[in-house]
Amino acid sequence: MAGLTETPSGDRVRLAFFGRRNAGKSTLINALAGQEVAIVSDVPGTTTDPVSKAMEILPLGPCLLTDTAGLDDEGSLGAERVRRSREVLAAADIAIIVTADTLGPLEKDLIADCDRRDVPHLVYVRGDDVDAFRHKIAALAPTDPPRPLVSDLVSPGDCVVCVCPIDSAAPKGRLILPQQQVIRELLDGAASAFVCRETELAAALVQLAAQPRFVITDSQAFGAVSKVVPPEIPLTSFSIVFARAKGDLAAYCAGAAAMKGLKDDDTVLISEGCTHHRQCTDIGTVKLPKWIQSYTGKKLNFAWTSGNAFPDDLTPYALVVHCGGCMLTRRVVQNRIARCRAAGVPVTNYGICIAACHGIQASPETCMVKRLKS
Repeated sequence: MAGLTETPSGDRVRLAFFGRRNAGKSTLINALAGQEVAIVSDVPGTTTDPVSKAMEILPLGPCLLTDTAGLDDEGSLGAERVRRSREVLAAADIAIIVTADTLGPLEKDLIADCDRRDVPHLVYVRGDDVDAFRHKIAALAPTDPPRPLVSDLVSPGDCVVCVCPIDSAAPKGRLILPQQQVIRELLDGAASAFVCRETELAAALVQLAAQPRFVITDSQAFGAVSKVVPPEIPLTSFSIVFARAKGDLAAYCAGAAAMKGLKDDDTVLISEGCTHHRQCTDIGTVKLPKWIQSYTGKKLNFAWTSGNAFPDDLTPYALVVHCGGCMLTRRVVQNRIARCRAAGVPVTNYGICIAACHGIQASPETCMVKRLKS
């Protein structure tokens, strides 16, 4: 995760570099960055796994550069390296195909894959002018500004209560990225953030002199929080506001509604945009499956992906449950939603799914939720 003073990776333009072994990918990355970011060697296969580096490249701005293994890597291990390189393409905003001379079958196949995934791409031939190429990259970069998380939901002087559970899954000594970003947006909007745990929420609401604009909670605490927050105070979650900024709330709400149609032995795909150490209380692998099975009353199968991985073939799945996408760009999240739609597979979001499992319905119009019935 980026430091607190750095641009989050989900807000950086993702550049992925592809090519054969010794095509010059690492050399080009170093030239664009103006420093030694990637290892350069005459030995084929020096880059064995995708390696990412956050950089600031003018005139592009904050970006994430990912060097990949050669597309012509050999052997069983080489095939696995190529597969992992291809996974990077799914999370790229711009693909850069590097070649020493002309385009061969491997490069042409990658370009076809870019077209299929709707990923913009450029071809760099060794020896091309790097400065001119840098401007070509900038011209392809997404131009839409990041969508707000909560700044458009508050006015100066408003107070928002942020419920941040501190349990075994919470990072030691810090808040998770969605919580950091929401609190920063509130402060930028001249609003106040009152931060507490779910165990102190009732006391916090009493302490406030005026009613908060809304309460925003970690999704996994929805059940407890919704019982404490009075019905007249709007309630949402960090995951839902990220879904609003990067995803499709209407599609996610429809996906949550589709859970009731799941049948025994259906397979649900749970997909996270980040990678982290799994714990016994992990939300994706432990809590979500438990809540979904309890809510549907069905015996379901579950599959998981994380990071750049997302299946090309979604037909084996009856439902996709995706994270908020704080580590992914909006283009990547939108692409995944579009692929679910094309495959006819309902897709929902962690926060909206968890709310539904606790009898709480999210509103695609306001991103707030309707409270539990008494």
